[in-house]
Amino acid sequence: MRSLAFLPLTCLAALPTAAFGQGTPNVLLIVADDMGIDASRCYALGEQQAPMPNLEALCASGMVFENAYSAPVCSPTRATIMTGQYGFRTGVGAAIPPDGTSGLSADLTSLFDVLAATDYSANLIGKWHLAGSDAAHTHPAELGVPDYFGPFMGGVRDYWHWTAVSNGEDVPVDGYATTVLTDRAIDWIGGQTDPWFLWLAYNAPHTPFHLPPGDLHGFDDLSDDADAIAQAPLGYYNAMLEALDTEIGRLLASLSPEDRDNTLIIFIGDNGTPSQVVRSLYGPRGAKGTIYDAGTHVPWVVAGPGVVSGRAADFVMTSDLFATIAGVAGVTVQMPDSFDFGPMLAGEPGARTYVYVEHFSDEAPRGPDIYGWAVREGDYKLVQRAGEDAELYHLGRDPFERTDLLADGTSEEEALLRARLEVVHASIRQ
Repeated sequence: MRSLAFLPLTCLAALPTAAFGQGTPNVLLIVADDMGIDASRCYALGEQQAPMPNLEALCASGMVFENAYSAPVCSPTRATIMTGQYGFRTGVGAAIPPDGTSGLSADLTSLFDVLAATDYSANLIGKWHLAGSDAAHTHPAELGVPDYFGPFMGGVRDYWHWTAVSNGEDVPVDGYATTVLTDRAIDWIGGQTDPWFLWLAYNAPHTPFHLPPGDLHGFDDLSDDADAIAQAPLGYYNAMLEALDTEIGRLLASLSPEDRDNTLIIFIGDNGTPSQVVRSLYGPRGAKGTIYDAGTHVPWVVAGPGVVSGRAADFVMTSDLFATIAGVAGVTVQMPDSFDFGPMLAGEPGARTYVYVEHFSDEAPRGPDIYGWAVREGDYKLVQRAGEDAELYHLGRDPFERTDLLADGTSEEEALLRARLEVVHASIRQ
């Protein structure tokens, strides 16, 4: 275990919470890459979602979070999970570029450092993207991951022929990435005798869009043709999602009945849906890379021992996974950016009263990306785009953020609301 000299929190030993029943539960965190809330049938948003029966079964048996938020892109989301801290503290505020060594500091205390002090075996398999490609490929080990395997950067050029990092070295892989990562997860879980935590970070359905192996999906009308994919990518994106779901089903089926009954399964998307395939619900700002809900409002479901079935309206954010997973493992962490949502799984109110999202970089925004920050409290959300006037939305009446309440002048009530949310933002940044 690395030194905890840089630990920006208080850790207190504790017994596993009774909410998770008898014994110590395993934890399986599954992250889908570029799957926004509009891409899941567990939410009544639009049409043309992929059939994902295994995920839909988890939604039916577990708890679906209606107001779950991430960062607008993958690197900062992963950094919040790894450290339990917002991007302005870690310095990771945008997708890490491939041509550099920038990334998450290995001096920060990671979730794996905390778990190393418990009886849990822990690992991360799949997409890393917490450092540039020129960074040392020992970066996962430096952050406490003992046996990392997966694509090191933001994606792969070819899902069938790609490069993984294993034991700090590049390894060529011939095999469909979603299947290979699932195989690796099955093998690792099968070798555990202690309670375990696995962060399974799929790179699907991130680009490149393609036609997956035929036995993993039912989109029989799609051709494996580059022009067809370019002209109508949504069908291929959905085929990739169904293939991902099929492999998740295979992974869950590989667990013994005892392990399955004792495993807390957390499924999330890491940011909004990509612009090439996003549905038109949110208008021109409706994709990953933006600080609006289209870029940060993500699917999130938890199922397993002690989890009450239903839907939760209270706020959760990806930084909260740090405190929650640590809590399941018997460690209470006290830190400003991470709230343990374990009590919510037992039907109790959540502790988080606000949502805070940010997107920043020294580089100019790319494509549809929108930089800045946003704060939501209750139904009101203040959006502060970089270099622009503030915007105010009421998400209860206007969930797709189409009507800026400040656009036609500011009433006294609106001025007070804006001031209140600015105070919340200032308190977060202290």
